[in-house]
Amino acid sequence: MISVNQARDILSSNPLSLPEEFIPFQKSLNHTLASNVYADRDAPPFHRVTMDGIAIQSEVLQVKKQFKIEGIQAAGQKQMTLKNSENCLEVMTGAVLPKNTDCVVPYEMVQINKDTAKVNEFEFKKFKNVHLQGTDAKKGDLILRKDSWIHPGILGVLASLGQEKVKVVRPPKVLICATGDELVGVDQQPLPHQIRTSNVYMLEAALKNLGIAAETAHLPDHKEELRRDIEKALKSHSILLFSGAVSKGKFDFLPEVLNDLGLDILIHGVKQKPGKPFLFGRKNENFVFGFPGNPSSTLVCFHTYFKPWLSKQLKRSASQASGILAEEVIFKKPVTYHLLVRTEIQDGKIMAYPIKNSGSGDWVHLSEADAFLSLPADVETFQKNDIFPLNYFHKGVF
Repeated sequence: MISVNQARDILSSNPLSLPEEFIPFQKSLNHTLASNVYADRDAPPFHRVTMDGIAIQSEVLQVKKQFKIEGIQAAGQKQMTLKNSENCLEVMTGAVLPKNTDCVVPYEMVQINKDTAKVNEFEFKKFKNVHLQGTDAKKGDLILRKDSWIHPGILGVLASLGQEKVKVVRPPKVLICATGDELVGVDQQPLPHQIRTSNVYMLEAALKNLGIAAETAHLPDHKEELRRDIEKALKSHSILLFSGAVSKGKFDFLPEVLNDLGLDILIHGVKQKPGKPFLFGRKNENFVFGFPGNPSSTLVCFHTYFKPWLSKQLKRSASQASGILAEEVIFKKPVTYHLLVRTEIQDGKIMAYPIKNSGSGDWVHLSEADAFLSLPADVETFQKNDIFPLNYFHKGVF
């Protein structure tokens, strides 16, 4: 068996090649940009009014406070011109600053009486309440860098830049496979010796939380049928995620079948709890991740290995949090201990409270955990207030 860090190093040295494609910008959420994006015009493209009020010449404001209103400059309307410097124009937020004006006095500082505006006390400043053309960017400026992750804010920027179609990295096709003849559908009443399938839905939700769509399948615990189904799946999907069939049981055929299909098993067994039988293999551009079948093992391995690996392929930065252990923990086995915890923010710090449970198959108490701490293998007693790496289950952040 290898250590957690050795397993991570092996994954890092096995990259996935992803093609690029053009898609409508509306469908680009959670994709990775595959090219730089530049400003097609100045931002803002004109001197933009930032408050409802009146537009005047600032020099005139120094000598008089009452102005005749010539008209109204609305947002989206062609630029108007102030004909008489002794007068003003009403202006709306987002409108073009009228010609022959350089200052906007907000309505809060103005009294309007029919066609006359009287300015109350107002601090004079040229271009007050005006967003000057090109302040944010000039035409041709680099706005979005290649490899940027497209979140809602960036999608809005793409729309502002007129990027009707955007070049992105195509996300991989992922198939999540459940194995086990003891599993029945969620809509079925299990017999005493059966359980409802759940891990595939947990993994599907975890991927969806990261913006990745996946398909699911239930494969049998029969060697030849398993071999046939996996061979077919490898032709249609670049990544297969398995929950179960990776341990040493007589019906855990997955490692043998993968070998028969020509995959190199690069990881099978990691010094950790839960998730010791974790498996990783590849054949050319096909990648297989085998998670142990117990719910906690599956989820911990997904967040410890698959999520960081996928983030690297998609050029997303993987954030790493730290948590403060809220109470003493003793664990005497010389393996990395992924401790289920419930977190709270106290005085700006993340406090991690251990979740008592009966093992990695305890899905009831898994519901109480929102994260796990990874405690190092070379320590037996972990003191209260010690700080360790923290992985959240629920945050869709790369």
